[in-house]
Amino acid sequence: MKKVLILISLIFLITGCSNIKDLTYDEIVQNFGTVSSRTNTYRTGYKYYLPRGMQVNDSTLFNEVLEDGKYTYYLYVDAVSYLNQVSYDYQVDNSILFSTAIKKGDYFGFVEVKLVENNKYLVEIMYNYAKIEVIVDEDDINKVMLSAISILKSIVYNNSVIANLLEDNVLNFAEEEFDMFNNSSEDDNFIDIGSEDYQPIEEEIPDADLLN
Repeated sequence: MKKVLILISLIFLITGCSNIKDLTYDEIVQNFGTVSSRTNTYRTGYKYYLPRGMQVNDSTLFNEVLEDGKYTYYLYVDAVSYLNQVSYDYQVDNSILFSTAIKKGDYFGFVEVKLVENNKYLVEIMYNYAKIEVIVDEDDINKVMLSAISILKSIVYNNSVIANLLEDNVLNFAEEEFDMFNNSSEDDNFIDIGSEDYQPIEEEIPDADLLN
């Protein structure tokens, strides 16, 4: 019986991976329209859902380094822009592989996929006053986009905690160089294309949650 269950699980994962790869980028972005109420990772001023198979490699205030067994994801949460409800109008860039604005009710952002070098692609997604950047192989773009979307759309902020941090002057955002709304690769503060951080770590573990 145990062998049968394992076999069914493997078939499900293999089929799921195939379906994910068949999706267009526009179809993947539609996942922002689904409601996410799951959270399993708790930070000062916010919480979010970390998909199965991923782990936190490093964490500082409003910055996370996440890994999925193969790639490194850089998450930045802009608490100041959230608290001040800063708005942003994204201009589509037709010169790159994929570029689109996101608007879901009061939430906004953008998704970009661009070739950087050595057949590597930079996936950059901003949504809900947070941003994820990750460099991937072309075959893994779809899955990485789904993982990033799953995280970003699940973020829930704690207004009182963030307000208290700012009021107490605990955070000095005036010295923060990273601009979440700046999608220019030339001014990118997170991603260093030549960094060894973007070498595969180990065999990737498919996340069945992304198929739901």
